Amino acid sequence: MFEKILIANRGEIALRVIRACREMGIKSVAVHSTADADAMHVRMADESVCIGPASSTDSYLSKAAIISACEITGAEAVHPGYGFLSENAAFAQALQDHGIEFIGPTADHIRIMGDKITAKETMRALGVPCVPGSDGGVPDYEAAIGVAQSIGFPVIIKATAGGGGRGMKVARNAEELEVAFRTARSEAKAAFGNDEVYMEKYLQRPRHIEIQVFGDGKGRAVHLGERDCSLQRRHQKVFEEAPGPVITPELRAKIGRICAEAVARINYIGAGTIEFLYEDGEFYFIEMNTRLQVEHPVTEAIFGVDLVREQIRVAAGLPMSLDQEALEINGHAIEVRINAEKLPNFTPCPGKVRVFHAPGGLGVRMDSALYGGYSIPPYYDSLIGKLIVHGRDRPEALARLHRALGELIVDGVDTTVPLFHALLAEPDIQHGDYNIHWLEKWLAAQFG
Repeated sequence: MFEKILIANRGEIALRVIRACREMGIKSVAVHSTADADAMHVRMADESVCIGPASSTDSYLSKAAIISACEITGAEAVHPGYGFLSENAAFAQALQDHGIEFIGPTADHIRIMGDKITAKETMRALGVPCVPGSDGGVPDYEAAIGVAQSIGFPVIIKATAGGGGRGMKVARNAEELEVAFRTARSEAKAAFGNDEVYMEKYLQRPRHIEIQVFGDGKGRAVHLGERDCSLQRRHQKVFEEAPGPVITPELRAKIGRICAEAVARINYIGAGTIEFLYEDGEFYFIEMNTRLQVEHPVTEAIFGVDLVREQIRVAAGLPMSLDQEALEINGHAIEVRINAEKLPNFTPCPGKVRVFHAPGGLGVRMDSALYGGYSIPPYYDSLIGKLIVHGRDRPEALARLHRALGELIVDGVDTTVPLFHALLAEPDIQHGDYNIHWLEKWLAAQFG
């Protein structure tokens, strides 16, 4: 087992990894920018190293600075959390070249799944159901028209190297396609330095369902059910629950087996999430995230497992302790992402937190790096906390979420807490009757 792990991240996910390390008797090293000198993850780690100025480009995204911090502190492994360098194949390879273990999949697997076209081709070959679409990149408008005619409108154009909704456009007819194709390529070039795009059939009312998988890198893998992440704004998830309200045990077993067998065949190691659009009983692969997800706590809650601990174990060469036959769902869990943002425009709201009080009680977990007197910096993502609740069933989880939101106090900055109070009053949310377009339409109706 490792003696010391460096966490190449910040905020609540850095704390999450530090806590797992402490329970396992492993020393932790925090890295931080100058803007994060007083951050909670710096205070809680056994050691800390400043790796650069406030800009993430010069600190949390600096491979050289993080590798230097490993060498200075003697850290044998790096946990990347999510975001930043967590899905950067070059970073994983650089660590390997320096004799430092990357707590995650191999650089090759990150590279394969990081390219949307290659990922789709790989998954299709492994028997994972995919959305009808182009065979690879679409070079020009004439080719795009050909694809649209073969699969039918509406279609969606996506950046090959994309993510977060950038370089993604919908076209419902040939006239819209010309503008959408040009715009998607332009956005992809600006955001990712790569203007290659591909096309897929645009589903009308799908849900976003993702399957949590875990592999030991030696041909064995399990699935830990699904999460429904359909409540999204601008392709960013805000509310996640497990199990999915519309997924039957039979469907779960079927798609879970397909996903587990797929990652086992490629000797995938560690945690991964295979994301699907789900409509009318059918799953359609969209991408695989080769890292820990922001919403992993809901899976941990219903299965009673520690995914970070398991990541560390398999990275250290120990056998995977998860067994498919022993993995049973217990109850229902919901997570809401709380951002320092001002409604209704979701404007980032950095500033000083005068008072912070986390909710507690049975079935309540608050993952946050806030504390009273902390100043939220303006340089990073506005996520300031994740409130996770667990109940015997979905109604109990919803009631517990309502209660916990009422206990949460973040004084000094605006947050998205009022959004969740409003959502919990909606019959569609209470009944689990929503899709990936629901929240955008609701926000438009509420605020125009």
